[in-house]
Amino acid sequence: MSQFSFLATTHPWEAQQTSWVFAHLPEDVADAVADIAPDGRGFGSVRVRVTVGETTWDTSLFPSKELGTYVLPLKAAVRRSEGIAVGDEISVTLILL
Repeated sequence: MSQFSFLATTHPWEAQQTSWVFAHLPEDVADAVADIAPDGRGFGSVRVRVTVGETTWDTSLFPSKELGTYVLPLKAAVRRSEGIAVGDEISVTLILL
């Protein structure tokens, strides 16, 4: 089991700023994930279990060539539950599945 903990700032998706919010993985975490992630998932996605605050859910990380890292989508239910707004710094723990 590979687990990572880090701080990240939330950002809107440029194309749909009112719909999607993401956190970008720090470069060192993204590099470690890329080194151990299994191959073969669509769009280069990596299945993960994420904990932010008291909320844990399963999702996928998606590679961003533009940003040179993975992005973590933060669904609206999680943002509401944890009181997360765009621009907030959040503490993230993720486990590769």
